[in-house]
Amino acid sequence: MPLSAERKTEYFNRMKELLASHSKCFIVSVDNVGSKQLQLTRQGLRGKAEVLMGKNTMMRKVLRDFVEENPGTPTEQLIECCRGNVGFVFTNNDLSDVREILESNVRPAPAKVGSLAPSKVVVPAGPTGCDPGQTAFFQTLQIATKITRGQIEMVNDTDLIEEGEKVTASQAALLQKLGIEPFTYGLVLNAVYDNGSLFDAKVLDITDDVLAAKFSEALSVLASLSLAMGYPTQASVPHSIANAFKVVLSVTIGLDNYSFDKADTYKEYLADPSKFAAASGGGGGAGGDAPAEEEEEEEEE
Repeated sequence: MPLSAERKTEYFNRMKELLASHSKCFIVSVDNVGSKQLQLTRQGLRGKAEVLMGKNTMMRKVLRDFVEENPGTPTEQLIECCRGNVGFVFTNNDLSDVREILESNVRPAPAKVGSLAPSKVVVPAGPTGCDPGQTAFFQTLQIATKITRGQIEMVNDTDLIEEGEKVTASQAALLQKLGIEPFTYGLVLNAVYDNGSLFDAKVLDITDDVLAAKFSEALSVLASLSLAMGYPTQASVPHSIANAFKVVLSVTIGLDNYSFDKADTYKEYLADPSKFAAASGGGGGAGGDAPAEEEEEEEEE
């Protein structure tokens, strides 16, 4: 049933208000998401984000009008995102927090005949609960089985459905017999809009820890190359200083009439190796003297 003129005006005004008041949004795919699940998602996002669904033609119309009313606005990029069964999740909060809520609200679902598998389905080996009379059904699917304790048992793990394949009637029937709901459905993040930039949602996987690890790895490679080439850089200078200190120290240790403050400590250790043991833990020796002292006190009494 088409929306009335009043409802359309209300929808247009609401979307324009969301576009004007929010600097970030997710473009989400809502395939196979029911109204109940969408309602629970809205409840989880309450106070943090706003979910807006609608017909693609209406959303594109609103975006074009908004661009005309606000020349130069970067929201024009969102027009091309209105393809397929999509919606918008507007927010001004941290994108990672909103993303966590969206991805956590998923529901298991059975495999339907003719639907595209969103993920690979592997049926584990083990008893199936099916009687021996249904062996032919498993043979049709080329699944190796044996009879154990009056029921069919799958011998090996079976790759039943590959990601992106259409589910056949036999595959759906097998999963139903085994009571397996292999798929989970929820809001799928297609893209992210953040202060005028539109990018893939996978970019959010790059956390501060990942960036720090990548930077450290690149810095280590740069330092190694600089040292090998003999070309000093900011990355290699600390290593060059440490290597130079080792060379100076080795020469100083070999001299009897020359030393410097930092080398004195190493010379003392080399002159008296017992200091290594004392520095590493002399507490055990003190504990060993305690019984002897107690014995001496007993003898005096």
